[in-house]
Amino acid sequence: MALRDKIAKNAEHVLQPGEVIQAVIPAQTISAYLAAFISYWLIILKNAYRVVVVTDRRILVCQSGRWTISAVREVLAELPRQTAIGPAHGLWYKTNALGEQLYINKRFHKDVAQADSVVGLA
Repeated sequence: MALRDKIAKNAEHVLQPGEVIQAVIPAQTISAYLAAFISYWLIILKNAYRVVVVTDRRILVCQSGRWTISAVREVLAELPRQTAIGPAHGLWYKTNALGEQLYINKRFHKDVAQADSVVGLA
């Protein structure tokens, strides 16, 4: 099963009836650059993964955990669907648009563009 499909399946319990997932975006709370320069212990002790679940009605920022990006535990923030996440750029895109500072890897920049384009933001 592909990572995005696994995350979407794990996010089903936070959806409202009839709500449709448009994109899922894994993110982390600590800059990978900072962690690489200081210590891997910083990632282990401070980093937490987040999953941004973009639906047809809203954007959810969910806690994922310290060791995996595919789990979807609890909703930490709920934002209006019109919230712009990107445009994402660089190897690690830093955004504050989702209620906390999050870093999104280049691998998931197309998901940010997809989420923003659905509501005409991209």
